[in-house]
Amino acid sequence: MEEKVYNNMEHQIILAQLPYTAPFLFVDGLTAIDTNGVSGFYTFKKEADFYKGHFKNNPITPGVLLTECCAQIGLVCLGIHLITSSDTLRDNALQIALTSSEMEYYLPVYPDEKVSVTSEKIYFRFHKLKCHVKMHNAAGKLVCKGTIAGMLKNKSNE
Repeated sequence: MEEKVYNNMEHQIILAQLPYTAPFLFVDGLTAIDTNGVSGFYTFKKEADFYKGHFKNNPITPGVLLTECCAQIGLVCLGIHLITSSDTLRDNALQIALTSSEMEYYLPVYPDEKVSVTSEKIYFRFHKLKCHVKMHNAAGKLVCKGTIAGMLKNKSNE
């Protein structure tokens, strides 16, 4: 991936287009993005409500939220970049739908653990984006990997 480190203004432009807010926003920052992929990071805060019940006396991050983090960074942020690069996205008019995911999990993620996500585009055509994603922990160990696909388009293209 041709690396382009995002400054705060560019980062804020992509974050502003995300259709999520806390407590369901799983993107803290982006470190690189181009037409072939993206990398970013997120820290799962220990105060998050889901840790209270998953699992008793041994809190770990649910796999569905690891997948969501991978999708938000690896699919949605990349999709926003691809669409805005072609000047077709206007006025927060993006519609997003996850169409498929196939993930394999290798290590748990604990409260206050920072993870990094990298994504490589498989294809983007007919409004469908499909990517290979990987999540690593702060020690650089593979947490999970898989393939995620979704539909991204302007509301005005309905």
